[in-house]
Amino acid sequence: MARILTVDDSVAMRQMVHATLTSAGHDVLQACDGREALQLAGQHTFDLVITDVNMPDLDGIALVRQIRALSAYRHTPLLFLTTEGSPELKNEGRQAGATGWIMKPFNPERLLAVVDKVLK
Repeated sequence: MARILTVDDSVAMRQMVHATLTSAGHDVLQACDGREALQLAGQHTFDLVITDVNMPDLDGIALVRQIRALSAYRHTPLLFLTTEGSPELKNEGRQAGATGWIMKPFNPERLLAVVDKVLK
């Protein structure tokens, strides 16, 4: 079981990701935007962070950069779960420190397979 932080400004998407991850036995905390996620990352230790790209206040790319700057998260897997799939944005995500990229709408089995892979 891993402690996972999920970040998305969509309530419905947070609920779907939460249900998928908790059904596999993971402990999941949720944030509605990058600012809240950064605050939670400072208060807790997570084994994995899954974030959207497009969010108000602090977007996913900026969030990944700021989480990567925290010493506790230098080697933590950081995944994007987003509708954005342009090669330029994916490259920007990799440069920011992202581990991987999953497209929405997501397949629950595929999400769990990727989560298992990055947590090993």
